[in-house]
Amino acid sequence: MRITQSFLVYVAVYTARLASSSKSTSASDWSEAAQRAREFVFQLTVDEKIGIVSGGYRQPSPDCVGSIGGISRLDFEGICFSDGPAGYSRSDLVSVFASGITVAASWDVDLMFKRGVALGEEFRGKGAHVHLGPSSGPIGRHAAGGRNWESFGPDPYLAGVAMNSSILGIQSAGVQACSKHYIGNEQELQRTSTVSDDGTVTEAISSNIDNRTLRELYAWPFANAIHAGTAGIMCSYNRVNGLYACENSDTISILKEELDFRGYVVSDWYATHGTASFANAGLDIEMPGNTSAVDGSHYFGDALLKMVQNGTVTTDRLTDMAERVLRPYFLLNQDEGFPSVDPSSGAVFLAYQIGHKAQPHLGGYPMLPARNVRGNHKELIRELGAAATVLLKNVNNTLPLKNNSEVGIFGNAISYPTIGSTFRDAGEYPEGYRYGTVDIGGGSGTVRHTHLVTPLQAVQRHVESYGGRLQVVMDNDDIADGRFRTIYPVPDVCLVFLKSYASEGFDRSSIELPWNSTAVVESTAAICSNTIVIIHSPGVVTLPWADNENVTAILSAHYPGEEIGNSIVEVLWGATPPSGRLPYTIPKTLEDYGPPVFNLTAPATSPDAWQTNFTEGLMIDYRHFDANDIEPQYEFGFGLTYAKFELQGEVDLQVHGTLTQTADKSKGTAPGGLKDLWTEVLTVDVQVRNSGDVDGHAVPQLYVAFPQDTTPAQTPVQVLRGFQKVFVKAGETSTVRLSLLRRDVSFWDESSGDWVIPEGDLTFKVGFSSRDKAALQTKATLI
Repeated sequence: MRITQSFLVYVAVYTARLASSSKSTSASDWSEAAQRAREFVFQLTVDEKIGIVSGGYRQPSPDCVGSIGGISRLDFEGICFSDGPAGYSRSDLVSVFASGITVAASWDVDLMFKRGVALGEEFRGKGAHVHLGPSSGPIGRHAAGGRNWESFGPDPYLAGVAMNSSILGIQSAGVQACSKHYIGNEQELQRTSTVSDDGTVTEAISSNIDNRTLRELYAWPFANAIHAGTAGIMCSYNRVNGLYACENSDTISILKEELDFRGYVVSDWYATHGTASFANAGLDIEMPGNTSAVDGSHYFGDALLKMVQNGTVTTDRLTDMAERVLRPYFLLNQDEGFPSVDPSSGAVFLAYQIGHKAQPHLGGYPMLPARNVRGNHKELIRELGAAATVLLKNVNNTLPLKNNSEVGIFGNAISYPTIGSTFRDAGEYPEGYRYGTVDIGGGSGTVRHTHLVTPLQAVQRHVESYGGRLQVVMDNDDIADGRFRTIYPVPDVCLVFLKSYASEGFDRSSIELPWNSTAVVESTAAICSNTIVIIHSPGVVTLPWADNENVTAILSAHYPGEEIGNSIVEVLWGATPPSGRLPYTIPKTLEDYGPPVFNLTAPATSPDAWQTNFTEGLMIDYRHFDANDIEPQYEFGFGLTYAKFELQGEVDLQVHGTLTQTADKSKGTAPGGLKDLWTEVLTVDVQVRNSGDVDGHAVPQLYVAFPQDTTPAQTPVQVLRGFQKVFVKAGETSTVRLSLLRRDVSFWDESSGDWVIPEGDLTFKVGFSSRDKAALQTKATLI
């Protein structure tokens, strides 16, 4: 895709910061970092190398979620790892950023990068060397996946762009990005091994995936991450084709050999279940390591030392592990004046875990003032939240709102959460808490609020600013009852806020919005002919009331972060026209969407019972809908605007040079894989005209249809291979150029083990969604 000028400015900032110490994420500088790591590790004893690859918690308080211990004789202070992908978890005076799925809904490369920069700045300010993110696993095979909100959605191209931009931003601040969770980590249920009361162990679910699907879908965004220079990759809890992801030499070799990954592979916390088999497969760091909180067990440390001493794990392998851990440390010059770890984070974490009543002084540790790292990031959060809001319905230009004198705001999703600044004990409350807005999900990826502007606050402030009146009802049961005994007169416009909560540790029981939401919408619409529904959700939901004639507008805003109220007010009243697009498909029913979360229908009869076969292959989300000719409620890439856009003329496609069917391997590899796969091979130009009277953002999207007769069975009808968010003033036309790499027009041929450009005509379609009937298209034979 064509990179905008503002993106180039931020890349310049990124390059300048690293250039000050002659660093970038190029292959040559990885080589320089490898040399520095080699020289450092050469000085280490075997015991010290073991310490480098064996994680632990910082003592005496857990102010990092995991760490590598220091070596004082070499002035090495260690490495601090911290969650999570949407902000610094378990801390105070940090920002709550938009979730991954919200970022994807923005379709805005500039904002993806800026968010990454801000995240990197906050992690650096707190003294964390490693940001445990971004996430592209789960990618979103299941609509109800509990952690889908952390990632960038089920299209690998869009997710790959978001991974790339996020990593460039994070590492521009000198903080390591650790991309996760690799690979096939698509559900929370039985994601790791379990032990029954009688001591019987049942292994984690095995995601059984063919080689083509693995590379074209699940590993695709990780190739982008490696190409961007990601420092680390976290292997996931689940098994892949029968082996745990962290001991699967086949999938790890894709990273280290096929994709030329130069950094380290770190286990998810407690995802290690052995020593030699994991180390020899390619795992470089065990986390959390030698202070495992469950039963004290760990598999590296002394156990790894014994394996090295008896030759089961070679000293060369141990040296490689240690060098890989330290390469990103030197690549990003973290040995040069990196901030100390904020010790208050440990106290905040302990308060969260045990509470003040149980431990008034938090185990004897003083209440240390937190280091404020927020800067002015709330402005970016507000901007991104508004830019990512997707307008799904807008009858007769209901939006933007005028200064309506009578406004109603309804629903249990409008106020400050009644449980406080962070979501606690999520597993006990799978639908979240009854009252309070939801701007972030739960689990290790949640973030503690220092600042939160609720929808109620923001709407009330805005309505009062022009002298209007606001009526409020927060009890969903009372709203569903339909009598509205406290409402008089009926408002000119009724804003209904709905929410859905999701968290690590469990999958969603339903993709229908909870808290009696359907009855809430229908009851409100029965008395209010101008009902606008705003949804804050973790991703795919069903909207059975979408066609109600009194529901005049629908907005999907996902989890936009701490400025949730201000962001939605900007869109509702038109200060920021909606420009988000769906990063997934909204189905009419769950059954339409694809394979459900796998669950055994009977108790496990063997330790190996949990097996799920990815027989749908590449056909997830819109690819599944296309292949089975299913009509969605709203298609992938869809989103309305206040402007009116159209494509003009024809698609102008230019192929660069003479192409061969397979990549030129003589050019060698670099981070991301074969260099030739990352070569631009063609460009597509298209004219976008704003024929309305409102300025706005268009998002032309390029889909490629491969010839069905020269590609393997189960090749998708079409795949996204380019997009650009472009601002076009009313009455003006903009030329958009989308560029495609060799990998974008290739498929993985299992028989040859190569990326192959197919013979025959490829169809290139440019439109404003995956099912845009007015899309322009052209055909070309590339070889």
